[in-house]
Amino acid sequence: MAWDTERTKRLLLDAATAEFSEHGLAGGRIDRIAAAAGVNKERIYQYFGKKDDLFAAVLGAQLRDSMDAVAMDGEGPEAAADYAGRLFDHHLLDGVIPRLVFWEGLERAELAVADQARAEYHHTKVERFRQMLPGLDHAGAGELLLTLVSLVNAWPVLSHLDTLMVGSPDRGEERVAARRAVLVRTIEVLARDAQERAAASA
Repeated sequence: MAWDTERTKRLLLDAATAEFSEHGLAGGRIDRIAAAAGVNKERIYQYFGKKDDLFAAVLGAQLRDSMDAVAMDGEGPEAAADYAGRLFDHHLLDGVIPRLVFWEGLERAELAVADQARAEYHHTKVERFRQMLPGLDHAGAGELLLTLVSLVNAWPVLSHLDTLMVGSPDRGEERVAARRAVLVRTIEVLARDAQERAAASA
C-alpha cells in the first residue's frame, strides 16, 4: 500500500497548528505533535525540517487560507472597514492566527522578517489592500493595514484587558458585536483620513 504523503503532511500540520497555538514555539513538543497526528516523528523532520521550520509552515498555511477565506473586496473606506469586520469574525472563530502571530512575535520575529516567503505574502496583502484605497502608496497602505491587523488580532488574545479596561467579563454576542463595531468604525475613519491626506499631498 502506497504511503499517502499529502494526507500525512495535512495530519501533521493540523496537529502542529493545535500544539503551537496552545504552547508556542518553545513550548511546543514534536513528540506530542507526532502522537496527535498518529505519525512517527521522523516524518516531521523528513517533510518539514526542524521545529522552527514546522512552525513557519503552520503559520504560512494559516495565513494563506485566511487570505483566501477573507477577500479584500470593494473600494474605499467603507470597503476597508467591511474587510476589518470580516477578518475580525474569521479570527474570532477559533483564535488560531492571532495566537500564532503573537507567539511568533515573542519567539521568532527576526526569523519571520528574514523569511522570503513571508515577505512576499505580506507584500501581496498590502498591495491588495492598497487597491481598495486608491491614492495610497505602499507605505501608507501598509501602515493602515498594520493598524487593522493589530486591532483584529489583539482582542482574541488579550481578553483580560477587555475586562480590565471596559469592565466586561462577559464576552457574549452583545459584547463581541460592540467591539466589532468599534473596530469597523475606527478603520473607516482612519482609511478616509489616509485617503484625504494622500490626495492633499499629491
